[in-house]
Amino acid sequence: MEIITFGNELLRQKSQRITTFNGELLTITQNMIEALHKGKGVGLAGAQVGFMKRIFVTHIEGDDIRVFINPSLLETSAETSVYEEGCLSLPGMWSKVTRSKSVHIQAWNEKAKPFNFTADGILARVILHELDHLEGILFIDHLTELKRKRLLTKIERHKNN
Repeated sequence: MEIITFGNELLRQKSQRITTFNGELLTITQNMIEALHKGKGVGLAGAQVGFMKRIFVTHIEGDDIRVFINPSLLETSAETSVYEEGCLSLPGMWSKVTRSKSVHIQAWNEKAKPFNFTADGILARVILHELDHLEGILFIDHLTELKRKRLLTKIERHKNN
């Protein structure tokens, strides 16, 4: 499974709900986890590998590998934090992004078991980043116009080298 990069139109499309939980979904989940580790990331959404379904996986240091299928955001904290984010689909690009400090979501795991989950800190940030991917939103969309233009110029230079 290859991670697609900025410029691929799939990154700007909304992902569709998963309706079938089967062996194929388990294989895709495992392949996504392998791609996440290979890319040395902390989160990966289906859209980033061309699988346009509502799924993402996370694995931050000191935490379990987590699978979120058909996630719904139930609540975010009013309290925010600013932290530098990157993205496997925008390799080498980083910028400070403001996000809620904690989240509460509902999702299903790869075995079709529903669960509610609350996260804070880095894991909350990763979850919000990946939820954005499911909606065709990239972290650069959270930047001011000037910062976004600078980063896009940097991306273009990087592609041309």
